[in-house]
Amino acid sequence: MAKPKYPLEQVLAVKKDRVEKAEKVVIEKRKALEVEEEKLRKVQAERDAVLKHHDDKLAQLRQTLDEGTTSDEVLQMKAYLKVVKANLAKKEEKVKEQQEQVKTAEKNLELAKQDLNRKRIEEEKIKMHKEEWEKEMLKELASHEAKEHDEIGAIVYEVKRRKKREKE
Repeated sequence: MAKPKYPLEQVLAVKKDRVEKAEKVVIEKRKALEVEEEKLRKVQAERDAVLKHHDDKLAQLRQTLDEGTTSDEVLQMKAYLKVVKANLAKKEEKVKEQQEQVKTAEKNLELAKQDLNRKRIEEEKIKMHKEEWEKEMLKELASHEAKEHDEIGAIVYEVKRRKKREKE
């Protein structure tokens, strides 16, 4: 008797395909997160550079005030500090926006991982069903073969019995 084909083989193939696609999505989301984190590091570095420049100019203004200077020069330095502060505020806003992008990318990655886990569980259920089905088919096959052997044995016995009777 030929071994029967698993009836849900196509379903299993679809589940495997879905798992593979979900794994690719997780990889894509992980790469997207890495890109967003790299952008965040860049805007933080830009912000830190502007902050350092602001602190340097503030220290320079204080030093100039300590040394004593004209009010025009002080006003000019204060005006420049306002420009630097405005630039710093813009950079700070960019950092906050990028942090939101990173959070969004993290959420997307987490959702993709959850989807992958669900699909793996579905695939595993079908695999377990296939294993159980195969065990059941092997039992049925063994039972069928045992029945055939019993029938063959009964026929052989009957043939021998008839031959023995004919000799007598």
